[in-house]
This record gives sequence, C-alpha cells and structure tokens, in this order.
Amino acid sequence: MTDLLWDAVKCFFDPDSMGSLPDVRVPNASVGDWQMVLDLVAEKGWKCQYSEGAMVLAVPRAEIVLSRPAGAECPSLRVWPSAGVRAIFRFLDDEVVDFDVDLRELQGQERLDVLCGFLREIGRRLGKPVLMDAEGADGHPILGFDVETDRVVLLREP
Repeated sequence: MTDLLWDAVKCFFDPDSMGSLPDVRVPNASVGDWQMVLDLVAEKGWKCQYSEGAMVLAVPRAEIVLSRPAGAECPSLRVWPSAGVRAIFRFLDDEVVDFDVDLRELQGQERLDVLCGFLREIGRRLGKPVLMDAEGADGHPILGFDVETDRVVLLREP
C-alpha cells in the first residue's frame, strides 16, 4: 500500500539539504508505549540489536531500560523492518518514543513504502501519531502517521 509518492516527497529525503538522520517521534508516550514498540518488534520478527555502549545484550523490558541510573550510557535498539532499512531507537525519555532513520537508506518508492509501513505499524499499535522532522528541527514535522486517516501523510508542502 502506497501512502506517499516518491516524486512528491523526494525533496524531503535529500540528505544534503535535510540532514541524513531525521528525527522520528511519538509524543505523549509512556513506558507502556515503549513496551508496546518492543513487543511489536518481536511480534513482527524484525531483525534487531539492543546495545548499551559497545555491549550487545538481550532486549530488556521497557521499564528496565527507562529506569537506568542518571549518567548511565544511553541504550539503543537498532531495528531493520526490511533489509537495508534501519531505525535506531534511543531510550532518552519515557514520554517520547524517538528514533532516527537514515535518508541514504530511504531512496526511491520501494524504500519509502517500507518507511511508511513501519510508521503505520507503530502508529496503529500505539494509537498515536508518529512524526518525522528534518534532522535537528524538532517540532516541525514533515510527514507522519495520522491516526484518523490511518495512513502516513505530508504535514508540510514540498
């Protein structure tokens, strides 16, 4: 299913002008939402790798990750919803599920469809919008999963 057409959005996927690592977020989240994302990754069988610094570990429960002591290294979860497409979740805050994607991996309609499907899966599971901002432009989403229309939509004109 195609939510967005590559020709209409490719200007937002130019790593040279948009930064290569746009920020994707689910605002107004909770520890429970984080756990639902972890459960979704497992249920879908997406390849993943959880690490704390250089140590690769089994994926813990969200409440354990988010209750680490102050000053502890920020853990990350790399998820591959499809070969060659990676999302890196960072457990910075229990109130925002946040991750990065790499625009260099998201070139063309096929890869755009993978991204839209990934955002849709997360948004449907949480029942919340999933917003993508240009790198460093938090609060100015370009596109996102819209709960009401049940699809990924453009939130800014190209």
